[in-house]
Amino acid sequence: MPELAWQKSSFSSGGEGNCVGLAASSPHRIHFRESDHPHEIAATTPQALAALLHAVKGGDLS
Repeated sequence: MPELAWQKSSFSSGGEGNCVGLAASSPHRIHFRESDHPHEIAATTPQALAALLHAVKGGDLS
């Protein structure tokens, strides 16, 4: 996999830890990771990530 350009979430706290990073390898694939485990990377589509974020913001996850 080519080197990814990670961007830290604007909602992440400062300093070390508690950060979520996102990187796109193509217009159809987004990778994300949690700063405490930077080598554990998940990938999804932009549509699936948008649906997850919408559900989280709406409190639809139980």
